[in-house]
Amino acid sequence: MYNESLFDVSAPVRVVMSLNVQWYELMWRGEKTHEFRRRYLTGTPTQWFVYLTAPTSTLCAVIDLDAAIEDTPERIAQIADQMRPGNGDTVLPYLARDGKEVGYALPIRRVREFTGFSADELDQMLDGSFAAPQGYTLVDRHPAWQAVCDKLVSAPVVRETTIDPLP
Repeated sequence: MYNESLFDVSAPVRVVMSLNVQWYELMWRGEKTHEFRRRYLTGTPTQWFVYLTAPTSTLCAVIDLDAAIEDTPERIAQIADQMRPGNGDTVLPYLARDGKEVGYALPIRRVREFTGFSADELDQMLDGSFAAPQGYTLVDRHPAWQAVCDKLVSAPVVRETTIDPLP
């Protein structure tokens, strides 16, 4: 769980997480306004450094997220249905698996894409220790990840969009 005393709450908390390419493309089409997770930080906006899973296998985007909405899996599934009718039918079992009683909807505000880094480049930049993120990694707790993320956002933006999440 997020501990506010560990971070500068005036800036978004930076995280690295994986994402399937199909969900990423829905963001660009305006069809995905929230990301859904079984566990996540609460009480603060986050900046998500996106590692797109295979076959893309690239760290290439940064997504600005509002503070997570924390609620029951049923209520979060309702948000998923508002976003895309029928989506709640897949989100609910994912969130409620193993008896979980809380889920998270992460409102997406802005997506920026960069040329990025392949898995091989990330492995070199992280001294041979790269593995696709499982869950989320807090960037600012890992100096090597800080350097990678800083380098990513220092490059020109390839494309950018803003998203207006549903209330």
